Amino acid sequence: MAAYGALVSLMHIIDTLEKHPSPPISIDKKQVQSLTQNITFLQEFLDSYISPVVVDGCEADPLERRIADAVYAAEDVIESQIVVQIDKRSTFVEDPDFYQDLQKVIEEMDLIKKEVGQIAVKDQKPVADSTSSSTVKENVMVGFEEVYLEVLDKLTGDELNRQIIPITGMGGIGKTTLAKNLFKNALVKEYFDIRAWTTISQTYNVRETLREVYIQSSGQSRDRSENEKLSESELGGQLYKFLYGRRYLVTMDDMWSVEVWDKIKVFFPDNKNGSRIIVTTRLSNLSLQLNESYRVGMKFLDEISSWGLFCKTVFAKESCPLELENIGKNIVANCKGLPLSIATIGGLLAKSECTREYWEHIEQNLNSIIFNSNDEFCLKLLRMSYIYLPNYLKPCFLYMGVFEEDRSIQASMLEKLWISEGFLKPRGGKCLETIAHECLMELVDRNLILVDELGSIGNVKYCKIHDILRDLCLKEGEKERFYQVIGRDDPLCMNGERRVVLKTRRSLKILGSWSHTRSIICDYNDYNHEYESDAAGDEEGRDSDDDEEKTSDYEDESGDHIDGDKKGRDNDDNEEENDYEDEEESDHEKVRPPHNLRLLRTFKAFDEKTGMSWLFLDNVFESVNSRYIAVRVTRQSKFPSSIDLLWNLHTLIISCSWDIKVPVEIWRLHQLRHLVYPGYLPDPPSSDNDIVILENLQTLKAVLALCLNEEVVKRIPNVKKLSLRYHEQVEEEKRVSHIQSLPKLENLDCYTSYEGRECWQWIRFPHTLKKLSVGFASRKEVENIMSEIGSLPLLEKLVLRGGFFKAGKWETIEGQFPNLKFLQLDCNNLKEWIVSDKSHFPLLQKLSLIFLSQLEEIPSEVGEIATLKSIVMTHCSESAVVSAKRIVEEQEELYGDQLDLHVVAAIRIEEEALNLMSLANANFEVQVAGWKSAVTAFATAQTAEILQCGVVPVVVISLDAQDGFPTKGEF
Repeated sequence: MAAYGALVSLMHIIDTLEKHPSPPISIDKKQVQSLTQNITFLQEFLDSYISPVVVDGCEADPLERRIADAVYAAEDVIESQIVVQIDKRSTFVEDPDFYQDLQKVIEEMDLIKKEVGQIAVKDQKPVADSTSSSTVKENVMVGFEEVYLEVLDKLTGDELNRQIIPITGMGGIGKTTLAKNLFKNALVKEYFDIRAWTTISQTYNVRETLREVYIQSSGQSRDRSENEKLSESELGGQLYKFLYGRRYLVTMDDMWSVEVWDKIKVFFPDNKNGSRIIVTTRLSNLSLQLNESYRVGMKFLDEISSWGLFCKTVFAKESCPLELENIGKNIVANCKGLPLSIATIGGLLAKSECTREYWEHIEQNLNSIIFNSNDEFCLKLLRMSYIYLPNYLKPCFLYMGVFEEDRSIQASMLEKLWISEGFLKPRGGKCLETIAHECLMELVDRNLILVDELGSIGNVKYCKIHDILRDLCLKEGEKERFYQVIGRDDPLCMNGERRVVLKTRRSLKILGSWSHTRSIICDYNDYNHEYESDAAGDEEGRDSDDDEEKTSDYEDESGDHIDGDKKGRDNDDNEEENDYEDEEESDHEKVRPPHNLRLLRTFKAFDEKTGMSWLFLDNVFESVNSRYIAVRVTRQSKFPSSIDLLWNLHTLIISCSWDIKVPVEIWRLHQLRHLVYPGYLPDPPSSDNDIVILENLQTLKAVLALCLNEEVVKRIPNVKKLSLRYHEQVEEEKRVSHIQSLPKLENLDCYTSYEGRECWQWIRFPHTLKKLSVGFASRKEVENIMSEIGSLPLLEKLVLRGGFFKAGKWETIEGQFPNLKFLQLDCNNLKEWIVSDKSHFPLLQKLSLIFLSQLEEIPSEVGEIATLKSIVMTHCSESAVVSAKRIVEEQEELYGDQLDLHVVAAIRIEEEALNLMSLANANFEVQVAGWKSAVTAFATAQTAEILQCGVVPVVVISLDAQDGFPTKGEF
């Protein structure tokens, strides 16, 4: 709810002013006390208050609206005066109007407090369990087993013509879950040469759809330079050539119009070899247009299946208590057999009090829902889960509506945005980042947010939200004036919302009337439409989604990017910092934000998915109340020396491919928590009498040649994530020797070029490290460093890029790497890897080997590690690939169908590579990177020969690096 979020935000402002070492304003203590008392009282009231309009929900609750308006007025008074005081460089307020205006707000809140005190709160909300599950839920499929087997038979049947298989049904009925489970089925993976998945959505983009299918099918890089200049027809032509002669499965999720199929169908050849296209859609008439003779209609779950899904969601492997069974079945009956509703209501009950009284309360509210259509029913029923969310989760959930439909949302970015918006209430002495992550995981546990991609050690990298739940967010957000979403055709007027979501680039140029806006979120979806007319035939008119993060030719199994020049970037956490290469700035992209956005707190005008507009940096820093700034800047941009006036800046993300001089005042940002800047930082002033310790700084990434001497380390004592690049000769020991003095460092990413290779002799790693990514020049010996790394007791992830083993041999010893879960090796002179016992890597789950062209074999002891789940090999020697196959065969003999080890081998286009393709099976997949005509001919000939024999081919050109649904970064 907007009211509760506003109260938390106002309390955050007051607390920050009180605790700030150099507050920009001094407020009367009695007024602060009155505000604090009112805020605390109203928060406690809202925690137990259930609005009388809970059932219908057509209008916002007038009491909550009144509370929100009073809080917003208080924020306006305080933050507007902060701007005045910063301009004056004085904390003392001389203007009596400020105190009078603030007193008026306090009196209004006093009146509300009195009225609220007369309201008898009968129905208490449950106290939710704030702990989060450490496991990520699988795609549970209950009640559709027969449909699953039917479609599986259709996919792998004898029909040789290319077939379209439409899966139709209302939103939330399980179409995508069914398609995902089919996509990752072992027989399907073995049967099809190529598999690709793309999401269409209502606002489809033909070029991006073709591009996504081509990238996944070919295993090519997502680097923009490879296909950004191609037109739709040229890109489609490439896709057609690649698919020709191969048996492929393409899943097109969430199609809304036959028009998109009409535009792309010519690029999907009918090879007469059993290729299939699955289309999920809500529209029955569309499924009929796609295939008149066959379509899969998803029906509502029956009573038994509905109850089974409910129990699995609420109780996992436990059974429902007998005293709750009848009530539970009544609750399930109200869900009308819709899986999404059952899962969402189940998620609510799983995180709430397991008492008869509370379950009866939920049952009564569900019984009161009256609906006129399936969609209306679904929204109203899902709204129950929103109403009964703990208040601290409601703003976080509503915020999901700011992102475009089907958007893959970066988890770390989302958590930082929640913090900057002031949604999160401190509790239990935890830092805000920990609280934000707990909120995310709790929403995942409640089935309100979906996990879209996991990182290499199981962390959530990307998430998304079901489009029906997103509709709920938008409706509730609009009703509560939580934010305003402005698209291409929407009027550019404000209705009092504090947050503005821009879906069109032109909107950013006319923000002048929004002086009270607190947040601007740019989530563009219109790049092609916006500039198609004035950029036709020009590369500047490319789709915004092409502005993805720079990637290399290959990716490791976690989706982490491996640069072709081996610069050692570790993108496991995939922060929103992107290192863009030099790009030409188009005139229509350059934007200078207006000067009157002085109250702005959050300005997100860049992320790695969209690129966003080029901005002039100086204007951005005029918003002295800023908390979150993420921008992509022009060559003409400058860091103003007044940057230290941003008294409450939490996150600063600058994307640029040229160095911009940073003023020394950046070391005076007291509240800074995350800094991402791919350039040089100045040394802090040594003569400063008022030294600022950046106690809140947790992230310092992409920085070049940072001098980590004793003075710098002293100023960043609590940094947890550090990313450094040294491209120049490092002669002074003091520049890097104090890394070990960072007592809370958990994630270190350090790369040195040839000139900077000597710095490693002075680096000592702190024992607090959990993730370590190191990149060396090719002539750097790594034996000694590996010995030191192996002794790190908490290390869970290790990425080694570059360098060489002097004798071409690496031998691990017992006791090393006790907690390592993910290991990636990329140094091409390693010939012999000796692991004498499986206990050397007791917890290893994922192994990634890259460019190990001389490696003789993977030690058999590695295959015996009980926790090992996957091995990914990219351009390794043939003997190493064969040794991996032996490991799989040995484990298959021991575990049979229960084997939980999956191997992927990406091989070069060479004569001997063709022999390796015959090794493939369900547990051992083979990828071929960079197809050539010889391979095309081979694959076509083999397919024809196999089909004539009536044998299912075992050659797999795999798209996924794990045994699961393909997500961003997994091909």
